[in-house]
Amino acid sequence: MDEERFMRGRVYGADHEDPDPGPRAGRSYRVLVAGPLDGLLLDVTDWSPQTLTEGAALATEIGRFGPGGHTRYGPGPTPDGQRWFWEGDVR
Repeated sequence: MDEERFMRGRVYGADHEDPDPGPRAGRSYRVLVAGPLDGLLLDVTDWSPQTLTEGAALATEIGRFGPGGHTRYGPGPTPDGQRWFWEGDVR
């Protein structure tokens, strides 16, 4: 992967074998801040306004509860709402 692609970020849930795991044109993303998914982009294109306000529990194998666990992220105190902050790991 070249440096430009790396700097664009990796999308949560992208296949590890995908040669271009970065954001796609026409999609909406949130940047995940802190926690086990720090720095990943979350595709929220088709999410409801309610979910965008509440946040979400995202599956991850690298959180506190290992395989089968989830980690919560939600909107933080940023005015643009483009960053979601880690709220903790859940089962």
